[in-house]
Amino acid sequence: MAESQAAELLCRVLDALGCRDHAVFLRRLAAHHEALGFGPMAARPEKVSRWKRGVRPDRYTETALADMLGVPMDHVRALGWPHWLRLALVGDRVLLTAPWTPAGALAALDHLGRPDMDRRTALVSGSALAATALAQWSAASPAAAVLTSGHPRLTDRSAGRIEERLTALRHMDDEIGSRETYELARAEGHMITRLLRTRSYSESVGHRLWSAAAETSRICGWCAFDSGHTATAEAHYMVAARAAATTRDPVVQANVFAFWAMARYSQGDTSGALDYSEEALRNAMRTGSPRMIAMVHARTARAHAKAGDARASRRAEDAAFTAYDRANHPDDEPACVYWVSRAELHSWAASNAADLHASRLALSHYAAISAHHQDDSYPRSQALRLSRAADAHLSLRDIDAAVHTADQAVNLMGGITSERGTTILTDLRLKLRTHQQSRIVGQFLDRTDQSSVRGAPRLAGNVNTRTGLW
Repeated sequence: MAESQAAELLCRVLDALGCRDHAVFLRRLAAHHEALGFGPMAARPEKVSRWKRGVRPDRYTETALADMLGVPMDHVRALGWPHWLRLALVGDRVLLTAPWTPAGALAALDHLGRPDMDRRTALVSGSALAATALAQWSAASPAAAVLTSGHPRLTDRSAGRIEERLTALRHMDDEIGSRETYELARAEGHMITRLLRTRSYSESVGHRLWSAAAETSRICGWCAFDSGHTATAEAHYMVAARAAATTRDPVVQANVFAFWAMARYSQGDTSGALDYSEEALRNAMRTGSPRMIAMVHARTARAHAKAGDARASRRAEDAAFTAYDRANHPDDEPACVYWVSRAELHSWAASNAADLHASRLALSHYAAISAHHQDDSYPRSQALRLSRAADAHLSLRDIDAAVHTADQAVNLMGGITSERGTTILTDLRLKLRTHQQSRIVGQFLDRTDQSSVRGAPRLAGNVNTRTGLW
């Protein structure tokens, strides 16, 4: 991953400099190196090739490059190679270096709301960025009332209408999928940003507007992540965190960091994920919402499982179930956690068990869902669970059960493209190929060839798949 990021970032920087010719770029860098008093620098073309492979330049060369690109060395040290190269790119620089103030949040919201926003903008960098973001987050300036005369004034009723639209967006993700919801959420975010800039409002209405801006960007991030575009998702989560920092609403703050934690551990950065989960839990406890607290504990359990820490994962799982035991009716809790249920907690616990090579335990959690928590509202969520259950059966060499369960998953998916569902089913088919001498396996592979297993298009439409798959 570091290699591909380094190659992409260097190419983008060279394009921005107008130096697609590596030799021209190296000559410019060598001249800068010498001008800084570091002496001559060899300008061999293989230098760029090594840097594209993720090899970090030596200290003096990196300092010369940062100085040539106008990137402060404290940012170079904080982000590391190759991630600090983003600060040489205008769009990425907005997300990473804008002040953590309402004005900085508006600049970031404007950047991601532009129709021509560069989809390559990404923040996948690791725990160093997590630590930096959390430090800046804690020192952020809250929003204040805007009482500018001559501007139309927004009322509590207006804020309520916007909040109703966010509820509709969340449920649209369930019903029409992530691709369409992503575009709708971006348009909603653009509208909210424009209102924040051009209207006057009281302090209480302002906080509701900023919370809505943060939640809209969080929805965009979720939709991008759900469709397999983690880099785009992280850019939205950074903007959501900036907007959330301007308000003191613990619900939106906990929700943003809980979802950002999921993006981090899905990329293997369990340290950054746990940092975000800790911040999410601190705010979730302030909400008093059992569903919110349970969800954050479940995210923490997933991060620990990804890190291979079975004891810590089980401890966080127990905390999640204990918190959920106090859950009220969804209407009595924050609107953004309506989807959190005991079935979801079992799904996460099953995924933890699978990651920790405890297939029988994973199957016991899936059995608990089947026995007590049937819900036909989310058939593709069920399909994803069944795909994972089939994988657990296969790891126990129960071929018949694996194929039977996989068949159920395919039937529920109905051939609809889903990035994560397709990936899991494709991986399962690859594992089953080692048993293709079995008649039942051969028949399954024939039935699912191409029509049911195909790559999902960019930001493909997926319905609610917030299961334990991640």
